[in-house]
Amino acid sequence: MSRIVLVAACALVDVDGRVLIGKRPEGKALAGLWEFPGGKVEAGESPEACLIRELDEELGIKVAEACLAPFVFASHAYESMHLLMPLYLCRRWEGFVTAREHAALAWVKPERMGDYPMPPADAPLVAWLRDLL
Repeated sequence: MSRIVLVAACALVDVDGRVLIGKRPEGKALAGLWEFPGGKVEAGESPEACLIRELDEELGIKVAEACLAPFVFASHAYESMHLLMPLYLCRRWEGFVTAREHAALAWVKPERMGDYPMPPADAPLVAWLRDLL
C-alpha cells in the first residue's frame, strides 16, 4: 500500500454559477492541467485551515471557515502515492482572485469543464458540480 496524501481543494463558485480552476505552471507535476485550488494538508492542520492558508497564498483571497462547505471527495491511486482529496464549495470570500501560483485562471461553467484537461483525481469531481450547479 502506498502512502496516503491528504490534499484539500476548493470549488469557488461566483454569482453566475461559474467555478474557478487554475492551470498548473511549468516545472510542477502535471504541468498544464487545470485543477481546483488548494494544496497538501500539513501535519496538525485541518483541511479547512489548509484551504484558508492555500487560498490566501495561491489567490490572494480571505475565506472564513464558515464559508467552506464540505461537498464530495476524490480517492485516486497515483504511482507514488494515494491521493485523498476533499472538495469544498465556497461562495463567499474577501478580495480579488489573482493568479499568484497558477499559470492562468479560468471561471468556467461546470458543463464546460470538460474542455479543460484536469488531473485524474480532479476530473471525476466535475460531474458532481454539474449535477449541483
